Amino acid sequence: MQFSPIFATSIINNDKMYFDFTKISEAERYHLTTQTVIPRPVAWILTDSEQDNYNLAPFSYFTAISSNPPLLMVSIGPKPNGDLKDTILNAKTYKKMVIHIASDSLAEDLNKTAKDLPHGESEVDMLGAELVEFKGFLLPRLRDCDIAFGCTLFEIKEIGNKPQSLLFAQIEHLFVSDSVTEMDGNRAKINAKQISPLARLGGMEYANLDKVFAIERPK
Repeated sequence: MQFSPIFATSIINNDKMYFDFTKISEAERYHLTTQTVIPRPVAWILTDSEQDNYNLAPFSYFTAISSNPPLLMVSIGPKPNGDLKDTILNAKTYKKMVIHIASDSLAEDLNKTAKDLPHGESEVDMLGAELVEFKGFLLPRLRDCDIAFGCTLFEIKEIGNKPQSLLFAQIEHLFVSDSVTEMDGNRAKINAKQISPLARLGGMEYANLDKVFAIERPK
């Protein structure tokens, strides 16, 4: 791994590395954070657009944050030119979105949707991705994803100077494929290994599940 000169000033104590985030650039903070907060789930978000088509984009600053209300949070930065990304614009306008969890078999397609297309062009059309009805929800979902959350915009909070948009999405409907689900008494048990969800690492790296194990919580 190569480091820029400003990184070198943060390395001390021989083979130990320490980085002062108050003294390095935003790009270098991003570079280090995305390589150390790993693995990260990927939100593959479908939104409606004013062009009468669908936008589809991946985001890995993403997590579940609450069960009451049931909220997911996605952190979305601006485009390189400072404009808001279409996902944020569409969420503000239409208030609805479908957040998919993609399997590792969809890594190539998901990665293609990270490209900035001209405004108005659809990543769904670019991929030739098949959409199907999302029962009970306004928007469709991607047929090839085993998990999809039908969400309504809860809140968007702008932070920082750029700004960064924190999108809070309230889950209204959840789709889980029958092929990855079985009943355990009255509860649905979802087979994570069979889903093989795609995870984001640093740089150009992704990961999948190599091993699944359980540890009982301490009493």
